[in-house]
Amino acid sequence: MVDQLNGTLFPDGPADFLHAPNLRRLAERSVCFANAYTASPLCAPGRASFMSGQLPRRTRVYDNAAEFASDIPTFAHHLRRAGYATCLSGKMHFVGPDQLHGFEERLTTDIYPADFGWTPDYRKPGERIDWWYHNMGSVTGAGVAEVSNQMEYDDDVAFQAVRKIHDYGRGKDERPFCMTVSFTHPHDPYVARQRFWGLYADCEHLLPQVPAIDYEEHDPHSRRIFDANDWRNFTIAEDDIRRSRRAYFANISYLDEKIGEILHALEAMRLTDDTTILFVSDHGDMLGERGLWFKMSFFEGSARVPLMIAHADLPPACIDTPVSTLDVLPTVSDLAGIDLTEIMPWTDGESLVSLAKGGTRKAPVLMEYAAEASHAPMVAIRSGPWKYTRCELDPPQLFNLDDDPQELANLAGKPECAEIANRFATEVRARWDMEAFDAEVRQSQARRWVVYEALRNGAYYPWDYQPLQQASQRYMRNHMDLNTVEESQRFPRGE
Repeated sequence: MVDQLNGTLFPDGPADFLHAPNLRRLAERSVCFANAYTASPLCAPGRASFMSGQLPRRTRVYDNAAEFASDIPTFAHHLRRAGYATCLSGKMHFVGPDQLHGFEERLTTDIYPADFGWTPDYRKPGERIDWWYHNMGSVTGAGVAEVSNQMEYDDDVAFQAVRKIHDYGRGKDERPFCMTVSFTHPHDPYVARQRFWGLYADCEHLLPQVPAIDYEEHDPHSRRIFDANDWRNFTIAEDDIRRSRRAYFANISYLDEKIGEILHALEAMRLTDDTTILFVSDHGDMLGERGLWFKMSFFEGSARVPLMIAHADLPPACIDTPVSTLDVLPTVSDLAGIDLTEIMPWTDGESLVSLAKGGTRKAPVLMEYAAEASHAPMVAIRSGPWKYTRCELDPPQLFNLDDDPQELANLAGKPECAEIANRFATEVRARWDMEAFDAEVRQSQARRWVVYEALRNGAYYPWDYQPLQQASQRYMRNHMDLNTVEESQRFPRGE
């Protein structure tokens, strides 16, 4: 899993201009879903939905500081219950005291805080909380660095994952395993190492396809995103855009190298043939299209993600049918041979195995958003070529993505599209009680503001995950037999 990777760059694997040989080879043996969407275009809500197969209104993970409840089953719970060893290396942005959610082992801490400090507040529409809100400094500060907060994190994520794969291959745990390796790149800030930056010196894709649109010409939610990102205090020049996109592409190549290390470890430990590999992102990044950056939007750059599955019984293919990260839990469970009868009533997704084998899918893709830059919950439906967006504060949006892939022509008010727009409006009313949804979000925010302020008053006990390092059980110690250690740690043996 990666963070903030724009799915439009992965129509059937990495776009041709991306230097990503490992992901390209993975795509060649995978079922690639060209139109996969996040359940919510923000880290914690998107990840809770990916883990549980439930929309944010059901998980109650509305934003990046909403607790993911321990009683919600995740794919890690289902696999662990079925006898799998479950392990997480990297980011999952769990908020709350439960930092495992079905994982038996976690190899790293998270990169972001686990408490309620990042809670937005619908009672104060338009308020910016400067110490944690995104701002456009990620764009004006884009460029080269040898090390950064995020590079330090992802270097460790890959190292710990490879070391664990070595343990699996050496037979230290006889159970089948499920490992989630979750990187924070290519999430901004847009900063890359020189050797990856250099790969894109002559890149022809350093400017957006749709140039910046004047603030007043944007839809109301996009204007709220601009305001949340503090755009008035920054001047974005063309060179800033080029450097940001160049660093973003460079960080895809950085990720490709890290993923290559993991794939090589599986191959070296002779685990490749019976290991299923799923590649996905939590959400996308607008990358300057129409002047928007980061996520928080239902536009394609923000909401669409790559999704690829390499499995021995699934022939490689590219599937255009819209699917969702909500489908990951039932799909993984299905591939592991777990009976879905108990699982499906608790999910908003469906298994992709049938679709991957040539079947059909009729259910639409659903999305929700109720975090910073919104003043009320927003929902979206993708069905066939259509995408419909609804917020009680704003005019609806309707796009035909076959005819208008850049989403420049809102058809919601066009007489010739009245029937389809009314059909979607009816479906929204049937699926969502928007007034109740809004009340639930506001109650959650208000409760968390009280709890956070209380827990920060006096001695503070953090919820952040503290990885257990059992140094006395590693390498050679005096309760061990040296001959046994040397023999058991070697793989392969006798060659």
